Amino acid sequence: MDTVVTAPRDPEKKRSGFYIMRGKDIAASPQPDGRGIQFLYMDGERLITCARIVGNITDGKIIDMLKTAEGFRALVHSIGVSAEITGDAAQVSDRAGAREKPAAQVLQFVLQMYGGTDPLVSGTQIRIPVPADGMEQIIRLDDWEWSADDKVLGQFRFEFPAAGETASASVRLYLRDGFEAPEEEPDEEVDLSSPFYAEMLERSLMQTGDPARLKRAIAKARRGENVTIAFIGGSITQGAGAVPINTGCYAYRTFERLCALAGRGTDENIHYIKAGVGGTPSELGMLRYERDVLRDGTVQPDIVVVEFAVNDAGDETGGECFDSLVRKILKADNDPAVILLFAVFANDWNLQERLAVVGEAYDLPMVSVRDAVVAQFYKKPGEGKVFSKSRFFYDCYHPTNLGHTVMADCIGYLLDSVDGAPAREAVSLDSGLVPPLGGEFEDVKLFDRSLTSPDIHVDCGSFCHTDRELQAVEMDRDLAPTKEFPYNWMHRAGNEERAAEDSGADGDKEGPEAAACGQAPFRMDITCSALLLIYKDSGSMAVGKAEVWADGEKVLTADPHLNGWIHCNPLICFRGGERKTRHVEVRMAPGDEEKEFTILGFGYVP
Repeated sequence: MDTVVTAPRDPEKKRSGFYIMRGKDIAASPQPDGRGIQFLYMDGERLITCARIVGNITDGKIIDMLKTAEGFRALVHSIGVSAEITGDAAQVSDRAGAREKPAAQVLQFVLQMYGGTDPLVSGTQIRIPVPADGMEQIIRLDDWEWSADDKVLGQFRFEFPAAGETASASVRLYLRDGFEAPEEEPDEEVDLSSPFYAEMLERSLMQTGDPARLKRAIAKARRGENVTIAFIGGSITQGAGAVPINTGCYAYRTFERLCALAGRGTDENIHYIKAGVGGTPSELGMLRYERDVLRDGTVQPDIVVVEFAVNDAGDETGGECFDSLVRKILKADNDPAVILLFAVFANDWNLQERLAVVGEAYDLPMVSVRDAVVAQFYKKPGEGKVFSKSRFFYDCYHPTNLGHTVMADCIGYLLDSVDGAPAREAVSLDSGLVPPLGGEFEDVKLFDRSLTSPDIHVDCGSFCHTDRELQAVEMDRDLAPTKEFPYNWMHRAGNEERAAEDSGADGDKEGPEAAACGQAPFRMDITCSALLLIYKDSGSMAVGKAEVWADGEKVLTADPHLNGWIHCNPLICFRGGERKTRHVEVRMAPGDEEKEFTILGFGYVP
């Protein structure tokens, strides 16, 4: 039988294009099915920021077209995707050499549009295999069918066969006729030993403050005693942008610097706690502190780094929650040192001016990444520039491995400065220091399904299930995510019909008993002066709104779709009143009775 030879498609003309990812480190985060996935979110300002800082796009028309799915398809002719395995897997391939060159590992690249009807379901998904050998694979947009419901480019993801592997990946947008992108800029060399870098670290030190507590912790470590350094914050503290996230993040690298400065080697006598949760402000941090940092009273950190300067735009109190969290930490019996860290977004923004007054009032050590890096972004090479935004930022919010290294070096510069500073008398909150932004929540406590209190009585009503699809984060050095607020109360869609099918676990009122719950509200009698609800956000259309009522008055409506992803959200129900017993109810909002809602917990001031 004759072999049929198919003529190759005529070569495409060279098109103008720009990178939105260029040699970016990616890692396979573990999934329940054993695979590993690197999610790269492109919604919000992420795609636009990548186009600006990686692709050097300044054309307003191109920027505007990237904001919608329709504009994206009208602008982009094709997408070039490449990946190359790094780390141990790549070393094994290199050692194989000419003897037996192994086949390139194949990753799956997925482009997902978010739909208008259901963001995570109704949009187009394109999936192609990408051999991880560095060769570019082309996706021609006109070769695919697109959903009429596409709203925005939501995410890219690289799916690995197994968790834990790392790769370097690039994604390039090739433009249709009539559009031109700027010429690509060559990769720059980054010299972290230069005098310009040393000057940058100096700029990061806002103040050493009162060094007494920090000097005491360093001296304790030098004596060989056990010392714990803890980090609490948002996604940057979680390690977002670092590859691998558990040891490439600024928190772990700072831990290594403390070990080198004062320890007996890594892990000998200095211990490490990382408690960053993406997308959350200090309003949630003050509620997580006991469980995620103190580990329910089993840990007493000697040093706590607090990083919420780019997350606290969502703090309803305008800084009082941040102030309260800092006071909560400082009031501990073992007098821990507190370091305030001010990270920065790619648009040069943070809340440093709002939050620094807390550090000034309590004379705390403060480090500003914004003060360190922003000015040099706008200088020329040889005149003070150390690296560009595209090298420092992984996306519009998070640092690259280089960025995390810089953050750790900034804190390391503080540690060195304090180590050489003369001792002083430690400032005490008992000396009558007035909280500059307010301290109403410094004694706030967490209450969830695992806890009991003589001042709190609960009837969970139809919120009788336990939600197991929760925001999960990589704590400490773990790559496996830990679920946040697993001891929750969940109202399920079709509660009466589905309850009898559920199997009981984790203290659920599951099985036949739950069938009797119907649509009864969650009821709680609680003695307190202030109360916060913590609930689960979600992009699912199966999730609905819930109302919170206190003593017969509706105090808020919680809408899980405001953020659009699985995420922990705190809201203040009431505050500023006298301490008394109140009757609180959580009810599904009218029209949403057959939808789901999850109460993750409460914060209360007793």
